[in-house]
Amino acid sequence: MHMATQTRAWTLEEVHRLPDDGNKYELVRGELFVTPAPTVDHETIIARLARVIEPYVAAHGLGLVYRPRAVLRFEGSEVEPDVMVRQPPAGKRLRWEKVPVPILVVEVLSPFTRRRDREQKRAFYMDAGVAEYWIVDPESASVTVVRHGSDAVTVRDELLWRPRSEMPSLAVLLSDLFR
Repeated sequence: MHMATQTRAWTLEEVHRLPDDGNKYELVRGELFVTPAPTVDHETIIARLARVIEPYVAAHGLGLVYRPRAVLRFEGSEVEPDVMVRQPPAGKRLRWEKVPVPILVVEVLSPFTRRRDREQKRAFYMDAGVAEYWIVDPESASVTVVRHGSDAVTVRDELLWRPRSEMPSLAVLLSDLFR
């Protein structure tokens, strides 16, 4: 007879004691996610996306564009999104729990992260109050846009981002992102 294995819940303190071995360690609601170093293709997509987003964010006073090693911490969980946009903290030496919630979080799928980015992290980001979450899928050359309180939409040609209704939209051509 097959018995289900029971996994234990990890804590942030335990995760922070793990070795700095090149892997990325994230904790979502007690579940530990270990991801190996990203590929060149993965990082190239992030670099292209950041190059498009940063001028728009700066021009409209939306905050800063953060990349991994900057974390989102919420209710005992901690993740390192591939890209996030949020206001910088209003003070020095603050803990990650005290910084504003991002208005945009982006994850680029990899073979190691497909399920968790689409399921656990999606639910986590929405519960944390992230306004918009982009799931970038290099395999299908598409981006799934998840907005708080709306159905997810998958785009394959042009992605439009307008964080505030009074702002012009930022257009991201996916052909440029996935070339």
